[in-house]
Amino acid sequence: MQRVIGQWFGRASGLALAGLLALGGLMGPALAQDNRTSGGVVGDTHSNLGAPIPWGTGLQPAGGPVKEAIHDFNTLVLWIIVAITIFVMILLGYCMWRFRESANPTPSRTSHNTVLEIAWTVVPVLILLIIAIPSFRLIYYEDRARDADLTINVQGRQWYWHYAYPDHGDFAFDSRPIPDEDLKPDQPRNLAVDEPLVIPVGANIRVLTTGQDVIHSFFVPSLGVQKYTIPGRTLETWFRADQPGTYYGQCNQICGTNHWFMPIMVRAVPQAEFQAWVEEAKKKYAAAEPAPAEAGTRLAELSR
Repeated sequence: MQRVIGQWFGRASGLALAGLLALGGLMGPALAQDNRTSGGVVGDTHSNLGAPIPWGTGLQPAGGPVKEAIHDFNTLVLWIIVAITIFVMILLGYCMWRFRESANPTPSRTSHNTVLEIAWTVVPVLILLIIAIPSFRLIYYEDRARDADLTINVQGRQWYWHYAYPDHGDFAFDSRPIPDEDLKPDQPRNLAVDEPLVIPVGANIRVLTTGQDVIHSFFVPSLGVQKYTIPGRTLETWFRADQPGTYYGQCNQICGTNHWFMPIMVRAVPQAEFQAWVEEAKKKYAAAEPAPAEAGTRLAELSR
């Protein structure tokens, strides 16, 4: 009788595992936030690929190789957790059936089992190694840009972003959110900014972050980039956008009362369009900067 029940339990467990795997395959695409078009900034013909959607769950679609690597690691850990959960559920069910009171009126008083104790020590260590090795590889992959095509300095300030392009004349500008009353119909609330960060498609972007006042965090989920901006320190990371579009992010470090007021908007455009934007930006932001004499006068006034 026990053999029959054991066989039936084993078959049921196998069917449950197969069902869960199939369900996971069907639900995976549904759980990920889709990359449907949600409009763009004024004058922008590219779609918003990195915008959150209402009731979206899971990771945003990958906009570049860093995010794809994060997706792969996330999938690996997910299925390891699924396998562990199924194994524990089966083990609990077996123990409840095998060692129930009616089948064991006199319970065993065995307190040690050498093989079992070695197994439940070694197996978790092996599982952690399986997770740790790709985890370390991902950390080092995200750490520094290899053969960077462009460097951008990102400075977090209370409460807006300051961007500089040292490879293109070192022009710089501030990026602030658009107030609700000034939003256009195709601009997402709390995400659209007046001056987006513009990058060329397919270029490896080196990002150097620092902070002016407190710790902020430069975070764009769909591009797989997140780095703290710490006063007095310069940190490096990188990302790449493989297709034109607008990618959104926010500071996810609790940096003060207006923490929510630091959205990030990255526009990825073709190389020719980026070069044209750079030429216009040099004139635009150079005109916005105070002249040296004017800057010196302001500094003297502030020092009084």
